[in-house]
Amino acid sequence: MKKGKVDALLGIVFGDEGKGKVVDVFTPKYDIVARFAGGPNAGHTIIFEGKKFVLRSIPSGIFAEDKVNIIGNGCVIAPDLFMQEARELESAGYDLRSRLHISRRAHLILPTHRVLDRAYEAAKGKNKVGTTGKGIGPTYSEKASRTGLRVGDILENFDQKYQALKARHEETLRHLGYTDYDITDEERLWMEGVEYMRSFPLTDTEVEINRALAEGKSVLAEGAQGTMLDIDHGTYPFVSSSSTVCGGVCTGLGVPPSAIGEVFGIFKAYSTRVGAGPFPVELFDETGDRIREIGHEYGAVTGRNRRCGWVDLVALRYAIMVNGVTQLIMMKSDVLDTFPTIKACVAYEKDGVQTTDMPYDTEGWQAVYEELPGWQTDLTRMTSEADFPQAFKDYVDYLERQLGVPITILSVGPDRAQTIIRG
Repeated sequence: MKKGKVDALLGIVFGDEGKGKVVDVFTPKYDIVARFAGGPNAGHTIIFEGKKFVLRSIPSGIFAEDKVNIIGNGCVIAPDLFMQEARELESAGYDLRSRLHISRRAHLILPTHRVLDRAYEAAKGKNKVGTTGKGIGPTYSEKASRTGLRVGDILENFDQKYQALKARHEETLRHLGYTDYDITDEERLWMEGVEYMRSFPLTDTEVEINRALAEGKSVLAEGAQGTMLDIDHGTYPFVSSSSTVCGGVCTGLGVPPSAIGEVFGIFKAYSTRVGAGPFPVELFDETGDRIREIGHEYGAVTGRNRRCGWVDLVALRYAIMVNGVTQLIMMKSDVLDTFPTIKACVAYEKDGVQTTDMPYDTEGWQAVYEELPGWQTDLTRMTSEADFPQAFKDYVDYLERQLGVPITILSVGPDRAQTIIRG
């Protein structure tokens, strides 16, 4: 029997591209959908049949009732937030326990991790990263220092392990002079979440996935955030705390590189970024404001304004290289419907020097643009590639020439039905 493959769906700039919608569209073609990195700081929004769901830790394939969904070992989980998210889905009629499996090797976000997150950010003064405050960074830090708690720990002698780690956190907070906090109610809800998680299959998901692959089954790996927020390859230190690139699929799910099949790179027809850090294409004018308003560019988890700009081909080429992207998916094409001129960043410039390669530090670099005519047509009503205006077809062709990878799927609206697969 031919072995199955793991296809990866990755955000390839700064995240917030609409991965959840595409995973939801792709799910019928796969046997398993698995999250391999990140935590409840990643909001994946899915809209269908007049309903809207925002998923934070649960894979976006959960709406297909015959598919297994996995939270992999590379993820970090907050039991209280997981419980809240799962109960919302259950109240909407979705049965989770029979088909949502959680890796015993995934790490737990404690209430004191969230306090530490706020304390560390406050200590940075003017050099804040722009963290969501969800405790992601401190949890991954403890994973690396081999002092964290994992999901499997809730099955035996958990209270003793929890109290010991909480005490270490409290000592660190006293050392930082950050003592004005109260987690009493939060901790009670967190413990309720731990008990709730015990009712789910807590398994060795790496074994489960590899057995499925040996049986010829297919897996879709759902990424979180984007390449430019990767802990190694992003705009450090203004990054997430996990491996968001294709290599993270292998470490975050326990699959070999030889198991990777297609690598779908998802990006917007323009650029956005949340939080602090360099962003060469950022627009500080009315155009940036219009893109934000038309695209509803506010964080699904935090509600924060997203910084907006034109498409960044320097960042995209870099991400395509690092991930080995085989197919591109362009989202939110319709947001640019009303603009008479569209711009694309083809290079960065600093001190009279231009580069088309991603610099070690993008601070201070300015975008160099090429201009293209806009299509000034409502794309949201279109149902096939044949309906597209020529100017939009030209924009897509231009991007393909610049990036060297085919754009095989185009999104022209938020609903799952507004997804056009090119012939």
